[in-house]
Amino acid sequence: MISIILGTRPEIIKMSPMISECQRQRMDYFILHTGQHYSYNMDKVFFEQLELPEAKYNLDAGSGMHGEQTGKMLSGIEKVLIKEKPDIVLVQGDTNTVLAGALAAAKLHIKVGHVEAGLRSFDRRMPEEINRMLADHCSDYLFAPTGRSKELLLKEGIDDAKIFVTGNTIVDAVFQNLKLAKSDFLNEMGLKEKEYILVTAHREENVDDPDRFMNIFNGIDMVSKELGVPAVYPIHPRSRKMMEKFGFNLDGNIKLIEPLDYLNFLKIEAGAKLVLTDSGGVQEEACILGVPCVTLRDNTERPETVEVGSNILAGIDPDIIVESARRMLARDKSWKNPFGEGKAAEKIGRIVKMIQAR
Repeated sequence: MISIILGTRPEIIKMSPMISECQRQRMDYFILHTGQHYSYNMDKVFFEQLELPEAKYNLDAGSGMHGEQTGKMLSGIEKVLIKEKPDIVLVQGDTNTVLAGALAAAKLHIKVGHVEAGLRSFDRRMPEEINRMLADHCSDYLFAPTGRSKELLLKEGIDDAKIFVTGNTIVDAVFQNLKLAKSDFLNEMGLKEKEYILVTAHREENVDDPDRFMNIFNGIDMVSKELGVPAVYPIHPRSRKMMEKFGFNLDGNIKLIEPLDYLNFLKIEAGAKLVLTDSGGVQEEACILGVPCVTLRDNTERPETVEVGSNILAGIDPDIIVESARRMLARDKSWKNPFGEGKAAEKIGRIVKMIQAR
C-alpha cells in the first residue's frame, strides 16, 4: 500500500498526476491531507477540479510556528501510519508537511519516496531549504526532476542506487489541466492576453520584511508603468495579512484579487505578458508555458529555468526588477523546457511498483 501525504495546494497540484497514475495502474493507496495551509474543506475545490478522490485522512493541522505545526503533523501522521502500515510513503517538495511525513515514516521504518528531490537554493535561512534537505537525507527513493538535481544529491553523499531522474510532475499537471481551464476566464477578469503582468509574492523572507515587501511593490509598479499594462496580483492570505499589518496602500497599477483555483490561475499565467514571482512552482510553470519570468529572490532552487533563459533572478531592488523585466521581454521565447516531457508520474509509478515487487 502507498500513502500519499500532502498538505498545501502546490502539493495537491504536483501530486495529482501521481494520484491519477495510482488509479490508472490500480495501485493500492490512500491520501493523507495535513491541512498545513488551509482546512481540507477549503482545498476540496482543488480535489474536485483535478478529479481526485477525497483524502482518507484530514489532520487539519492549520498554521502556527514551524515547530508547533510540524510537531502537530508529525504526531497525526505517525498515528495514521501505525494504523495503515503502508509499504511506502510518498511526499513532494519542501514544506513542513514533507518534513513531518518523511520523518514519521523513517522513524517507523517505512520506506520514503521524495518526489522533486535534490532541489537546492543554498540559502539555509529559507525554511524550505532545511525541509528539502532533511527529507532527502531520510528518504529511501529520491525522484529527482533533472540530472542537475541528481548531481547535487550525489555530492551530498546520497547513494546513486536511491536516485531516479524522472522529470517533474508539474509538467504532467500543466499539460493535463491547461485544457480544462475556462476559455473565457480572461474576459471575465477584464484582461486581454499578453496585456497584463502576473504577480505572486508569498515567501516569508519577502512578505514578513516591510522594507523588502515595499521594494517589491515599488518594482512591480515601475514595470507596470513602463510597459503600460496592469499588474494582477492574486494575493496569498499571508501576504494580505502582512500588508495590513504594515499599513501598505497601493495605487491603481497593481490590481489585488482573491487567490485563484488552480485551473484559473493556470489560464491567467499562460496569458500573461510577464510573470514576477517568488514562487518556485510558478518559475517552473512559466518556463513550461513559454512566459518570461522574473524571480523576486536572490537565489533559486530551479536554476534550470535560468540556464535555459526562461527566468532571471532580480532580487528586490526596484531598478534591478525593471532592468530584469526589460531583458526577459527582449529574449527569444523558444527555450527548451528542462523538466521532462510530462511523463514523470508514469515513471515514478513504474519504479514504485518495482519496489513493491521486491
